[in-house]
Amino acid sequence: MKETGVKKHVDAKDISKATVARMPLYLHFLQEEASKGAQYISSTVIAQNISVSSVLVRKDLALVSSEAGRPRLGFAISRLIVDIEKFLGYDILSDAVIVGAGGLGRAFLGYEGFKNNGLNIVAAFDVSEKLIGTNVLGKEILPISELDAFVKEHKIRIGIITVPKAAAQEVLNEMVGAGIKAIWNFAPAPLRAPKDVVLKTEDLAASLAMLAGKLYT
Repeated sequence: MKETGVKKHVDAKDISKATVARMPLYLHFLQEEASKGAQYISSTVIAQNISVSSVLVRKDLALVSSEAGRPRLGFAISRLIVDIEKFLGYDILSDAVIVGAGGLGRAFLGYEGFKNNGLNIVAAFDVSEKLIGTNVLGKEILPISELDAFVKEHKIRIGIITVPKAAAQEVLNEMVGAGIKAIWNFAPAPLRAPKDVVLKTEDLAASLAMLAGKLYT
């Protein structure tokens, strides 16, 4: 059976959040298959490994790729990888800064794997005199008072918040004031951002509680 697709690419904002969330899963699986030497793959095999229906796989991929597939072969893996990476923005490296250079902040600062997903963390900011002036893999930890100037000078558009809950909203406000347009928040706080700013909050405590709850029920 021939895989079907469409020629038109769709912007991320026009696609459901659920579909966008599946794209990294598709990409990771396809990259694994490519590393094994596979060149083509069917929607059925993808579906079995992502735990969705093959119909949904075809619909998802048709939104981001013009790869239509070949009879008895399926999709060209290399083409799908390129198209999904382009859709997710992984083909363009975007600079980002972190505010909060505690354990999590320093871990992020030193993790080079983010570059594979199009994110280049260039610096961190903090209020601690013990941390200011130090660095992680050559990336300096600067005083929070320099955030505005740094963001504007380097045209930073992505910010990561790893500060305590009480300081998170103030940090977000400073980021927005400096011109940051996308914020990844790891503080356990319900933050408020302007409509033109993308805000994604990761509640690690809630996720751990859910895991523990599932484990002992």
